[in-house]
Amino acid sequence: QVQLVESGGGSVQAGGSLRLSCTASGATSSRKCMGWFRQAPGKEREGVASIYTGGGRPSYADSVKGRFTISQDNAKNTVYLQMDSLKPEDTAMYFCAAFAGSWRSLMSRGLAPYAYSDWGQGTQVTVSS
Repeated sequence: QVQLVESGGGSVQAGGSLRLSCTASGATSSRKCMGWFRQAPGKEREGVASIYTGGGRPSYADSVKGRFTISQDNAKNTVYLQMDSLKPEDTAMYFCAAFAGSWRSLMSRGLAPYAYSDWGQGTQVTVSS
């Protein structure tokens, strides 16, 4: 099992930036598939970005391509989500998640919440217009 703790959320104006962090502890070596998700009130949880910590190209939801960047620091067991050019519609609770799988499995379902077995508690992001 892996424990995930998110941080870095907050309130910003439209056009601003935030960087979210997700630090993992526990059986981290078995969880190389990492993802960021978000959920706004009354909406379903949606995948934002995913990354295979063993190497490979990240994946992004169309709604955040060109604005968000997912990255990793394996020495710190931390995955980041750099969010630039934020919009009011980015307002949501953001969650970090992980599952044990291959790079291929991440490519096929890396933005699907059902694929993930471990979840953090979330961090709130609020973007005002």
